[in-house]
Amino acid sequence: MPNRIASGGLIALTGATGFIGQFLLKDMIRRGYRVRVLLRRPVNLHLEADSAIIGDLTHPQNMAEALQGVDAVIHSAGLAHAMSGMPEADYRAINTDATANLAQAAEKAGVRRFIFLSSIRAQSGPVSPTIIHDTSPALPTDAYGRSKLAAEQALAQTNIDWAALRPVLVYGNGVKGNMATLARLARSQWHLPLGGIQAKRSLLSVENLADAIDFLLRTEKPLRQSMIVADNEPLTIGEMIAAMRSGLNRPAGLIPVPEFLLKLGCRALGKQEAFERIAGSLVVDASTLRELGWQPPITTQSALAEMSKHFASDA
Repeated sequence: MPNRIASGGLIALTGATGFIGQFLLKDMIRRGYRVRVLLRRPVNLHLEADSAIIGDLTHPQNMAEALQGVDAVIHSAGLAHAMSGMPEADYRAINTDATANLAQAAEKAGVRRFIFLSSIRAQSGPVSPTIIHDTSPALPTDAYGRSKLAAEQALAQTNIDWAALRPVLVYGNGVKGNMATLARLARSQWHLPLGGIQAKRSLLSVENLADAIDFLLRTEKPLRQSMIVADNEPLTIGEMIAAMRSGLNRPAGLIPVPEFLLKLGCRALGKQEAFERIAGSLVVDASTLRELGWQPPITTQSALAEMSKHFASDA
């Protein structure tokens, strides 16, 4: 039986209540897949899935019902890196052990492909002075990244056909955190002192992430590897703001304040770490996916402009 999953195949999706999971649920259905959501607890959200099953992957009793007839698993559930201060054991239990449990159950159930949403943080810290390639050493710097890398290593111990995607910062309608903050700044009427920051960061639109997952589901050849996924073009923070404001039909409004002055100001406000995350470089090369034949269908500029329109309409 081929590993590729055709339209009409049954996908088991975890994390369907999160930002990425909610988008994947709608997108996979739009692409013609049937989707069964695996939830830790009942929710009040309207989930347009083929079916839903409640269970706790950290204490699996019997996953046979959840995975019966499933062709592929998309595992997007887990503790996020933003949950700083969580004990390392919690990251290990939820991001590593639960992934291993699900993959082992999927293998027993005859699931043909397992797509795991790992993270670029399995390979790097929040910034990197050099471009990160698929073949670059995996050097996570925190509990979150270590738990994601350990999950990938657990997948490699199974016989199931798996792929671990290492996305960079994912953005799109409904995003939270730093990208939501940037979107709010872009909506403001202020001229922003961010034009002097030269470091670039790779980003990933949630639409491009979903397209990459669909591509891997439909790929004929066995995968069994980790791979970076990102939009094609890294941008400076000023270029991000300019793209968002273009979606609002407004000029960029950027002031080229020297970076060292911004750093001094953020240090005085106790925001030095946040500034370094924004101003630091993190550029990746997603060559493995490109060599398989995937190209992001949406440009970063157009996706940021569309996201900014959404934030404006929700204001």
